Amino acid sequence: MGESLLLITLITLIVITIRRARPVILENPVIIQRPGQYHITLAPQLNRAQTFIEQIATRFSKSHSLQSDFPSRYFEVRDPKVFARGADCYLLAVTLRDGLLYFQATSPVKSHNDESGHLKTISEFSEKVLKQHPQTDTVGEPGEAELADAVQTVAKQLQIEVKALT
Repeated sequence: MGESLLLITLITLIVITIRRARPVILENPVIIQRPGQYHITLAPQLNRAQTFIEQIATRFSKSHSLQSDFPSRYFEVRDPKVFARGADCYLLAVTLRDGLLYFQATSPVKSHNDESGHLKTISEFSEKVLKQHPQTDTVGEPGEAELADAVQTVAKQLQIEVKALT
């Protein structure tokens, strides 16, 4: 009787130890808001992309006055620290609306493994998230160029590969 109780206790401790060692995988989107600065929506399992995105927001806000709007810019990001549901990259959209930066990150769809498929996936995800924040005015090239520069600069600092999707 005592041996059975000891065996059950040991098995329970082993199972608890193994379960604690697994990384936390979030199955719901993560939404991060910094009022007056940015709004981030991360698809499940992309919570590690937060550092990269926050550094982009910081760099861009230092170099650009956040008073106008511009359309979404889309990127394919290859970060060795972020695993997007078995894919080797994740997709990032960045938009400026009413002086607030909006970031959306999602995993690519396995059946759409080319650039046009990635663009379709991220643009649909971005439009769904931004539905409640309509675009009012478009700045165009100056702000977009500064944003692309901020993304590339931060990516280079963090040794992350980024490719613009067009």
